[in-house]
Amino acid sequence: MNPAMKRLLLPLTMLTALIVAVPAAGTPPVGDGDDGVTLTELDDFNQPIFATSAPGAKGLLFVVEKQGRVMVMRKGETLARPFVDLSSLVDDGGERGLLSIAFHPGYDRNRLLYAYYTQNDGDNVVVELRRSAKKPTVVAPGSIRDVIEIPHPDDAANHNGGQIEFGPDGLLYIASGDGGSTPEAAQDRDNLRGKVLRIEPRKSRRKGGGSKPYTSPRSNPFAGPAPGRAEVYSLGLRNPYRFSFDRLTGALLIGDVGEGQREEVDFRKRGKGRGANFGWPRFEGSLLRDGDISAPGAILPIHDYDHSSRCAIIGGYVVRDKRLESLYGRYVYSDLCDGIVRSLIPKASGAVNDQEVGPGTFVDSPGSFGQGKGGRIFVASLAGPLYRLDPAP
Repeated sequence: MNPAMKRLLLPLTMLTALIVAVPAAGTPPVGDGDDGVTLTELDDFNQPIFATSAPGAKGLLFVVEKQGRVMVMRKGETLARPFVDLSSLVDDGGERGLLSIAFHPGYDRNRLLYAYYTQNDGDNVVVELRRSAKKPTVVAPGSIRDVIEIPHPDDAANHNGGQIEFGPDGLLYIASGDGGSTPEAAQDRDNLRGKVLRIEPRKSRRKGGGSKPYTSPRSNPFAGPAPGRAEVYSLGLRNPYRFSFDRLTGALLIGDVGEGQREEVDFRKRGKGRGANFGWPRFEGSLLRDGDISAPGAILPIHDYDHSSRCAIIGGYVVRDKRLESLYGRYVYSDLCDGIVRSLIPKASGAVNDQEVGPGTFVDSPGSFGQGKGGRIFVASLAGPLYRLDPAP
């Protein structure tokens, strides 16, 4: 390259770097995490375990109850009739139950949603449902269709995972636990447990007749000639009870429940979760648990903590609700045992500034966080109340 061209490209390169470094217009800075937030109780439910909104469903909030019902809140009032009642199909003992739902990105057109629950035989399943064409607050009777089943060991009822979410790529992600009695399943590429799975959940018509209940994208790490199940996206997880995507950046964050020493938050930038091995059962959090177990390329968590006063992480979301200035850009989470809402700044190099959100944000037995319209953040208490994070008065 001639010197004149180099002189021309250098300032252009510097200008490009400057443009990339400037946040998008209207994007608030990352909050300091100090106070400024309160919990607003919305209503009481029967063991609420998840809450979310749906594309195109204005004014509606959907609240999942562990025993198998999904209730609807419309403009702050809970409707008497459930959106759907799957309780006859659900085993809700212990860690089991109807654990989450996810609305298809095209829900306002195709009316499809998906539910993750433990069946009466103890296995976990994702099913497809379709909303009534005439009643936006009711699922069409008889519309249920099995999508994928994740066999669970007969000798354990715990470690079911529990979260399903549509990712920024429009595909369905499913968090499955290792099965409780089978930690080695997390490193077994031919086993669906202890993983984040990624599928296209809609029924696929085959050439020449027939159909598949779902398909696995060719870009999944083991969808080609490499050995392993085509559904697997990430592996090496113990009980990824809750995970989420940053709605601004597409980053994947996982709250993986530990065994007896550490609870952890795992983080991968958008698309970097593909083939990621999070290390269980060789590692528990950042600690070496069993050096005899192989976990090739294990990625350690960006944050982990011990069990001195806490017991099971309840993973949350990166806050993108612009009303919550002190929490904007921070990941909120809690723990089942202490119920304190905390936040941290997630980074691939390691989380920073982990701290309590502030007074007035204790939740008795938190079951999950949820995210709704405008990035609103909800916290479901298994003791009954559903809360929303709001600016402090």
